[in-house]
Amino acid sequence: MGSEFGAGRRDADWRPAARVAGVGTSVFTEMTELARSTGAVNLGQGVPELPSPPQLLADVADAVRSGANQYPPAHGAPALREAVAAHQLRRYGLAYDPRDEVLVTTGATEALAAALLGLCDPGDEVLAFDPCYDAYPAGARFAGAKLVAVPLVEEAWGSPRAAGTGGGFVLDEDALRAAVTPRTRVLLLNTPHNPTGKVFTPDELAAVAEVCREHGLVVVTDEVYEHLVFDDAPTGAHRTIAALPGMRERTLTISSAGKTFNVTGWKIGWVCGPARLVAAVAGVKQFLTYASGTPYQEALARALGGVEEWAAEVRRALGRNRDLLSEGLERAGLRPYRADAGYFLQADIRAWGHGDGVRFCHELPSRAGVVAIPTSAFWVRPGAPSHLVRFSFCRSEDSVRAAVERLGGSG
Repeated sequence: MGSEFGAGRRDADWRPAARVAGVGTSVFTEMTELARSTGAVNLGQGVPELPSPPQLLADVADAVRSGANQYPPAHGAPALREAVAAHQLRRYGLAYDPRDEVLVTTGATEALAAALLGLCDPGDEVLAFDPCYDAYPAGARFAGAKLVAVPLVEEAWGSPRAAGTGGGFVLDEDALRAAVTPRTRVLLLNTPHNPTGKVFTPDELAAVAEVCREHGLVVVTDEVYEHLVFDDAPTGAHRTIAALPGMRERTLTISSAGKTFNVTGWKIGWVCGPARLVAAVAGVKQFLTYASGTPYQEALARALGGVEEWAAEVRRALGRNRDLLSEGLERAGLRPYRADAGYFLQADIRAWGHGDGVRFCHELPSRAGVVAIPTSAFWVRPGAPSHLVRFSFCRSEDSVRAAVERLGGSG
């Protein structure tokens, strides 16, 4: 007699759903395990070693002890929704109603997945700038949509913006326009950008906004590094596309606490946007996690009002690490690219006789005692460059310095 579930089937008949077929262990997990097993300095994953605000940690402990340990409202703790709305108004001049235009999520990754599931039907197309965070193609795939890669162009070395700081990446407006089809529904924008450290310029944001208005696209903008734009970035402070003319009504803005407050394990994110778009995300989110992190939400509601002062300290620490790593890579012969924000920078590995970033990253722990991530893990389009590697500088200064010393002796 067959079992109660799947009666009459052999075990070999079972297979995963097509949407997850071929999805295995990520390169991030693989490289982290390689760092652990070899004792290498891990400059792969974006897991910060920087401190968190002492008062924030104390407030979480107080919230736990005071009994804030049950489900919060499905849309998030009212105090945090109000704090997020106040933050968007204070920084960007954007007014959101915390009752139905702000949604708290289990990190930004859930917000992205729920947005794509809530906005896309099978066969729809989603535009994303390539290379991109690996959750973007996965989210599109789970929604039955097709992710269409719009390549960012490597900036010529020696150009005015690149002079003295390494090259960067720029928008190809013609490629963006050419990628739009009648099936395009959503544009995924990530600025500040992972994995390149790029900040989209005002002119680039204006060009993206123009395309979205012309074609009636919804923008889902991932701004988790919004407070981590370095003071020497030529773009100035972070700007959100939602603040441009005609964009608030078609934009979902996603951010989170993890990167700004160095609490990535808390997984508290949020979405802001017009009520109809936020409702689409909430309709999915309620059947994913429903709600989470009550004491964290309560503490972050108090911390968000003073985020600017705290973030200035984090930027200074990250900026020092970025410069230390960039200079060390250059001395080691690995050409670094400019990073204007966030946790990461790119490096060209060809001077070490490598053109394959995957092989390079597998050999680097034994060769130099350092772990990095091949940028090929972030490319969507076939035939993308294979000679780039992403290094993280959100570690402690001691860790970055140790990595630089090891790389310098291995070139």
